[in-house]
Amino acid sequence: MSTQPEWRKSSRSNGGGQCVEVATNVPDAALIRDSKLGDESPILSAKPEVFASFIQAIKDGKLGQ
Repeated sequence: MSTQPEWRKSSRSNGGGQCVEVATNVPDAALIRDSKLGDESPILSAKPEVFASFIQAIKDGKLGQ
């Protein structure tokens, strides 16, 4: 049985059309896509722990602007 991704927009989205959607309900994966493209967007898949580390690096300001 496959799990359909439940997409949610970034909490930082300001309605300007430049944001990502994430689905974390799929077993063993965090899925990321471009919200502007919706179902036509390519999907980036990462291991949940890798995605969590990426998000933490953003929160900690460790990624350049």
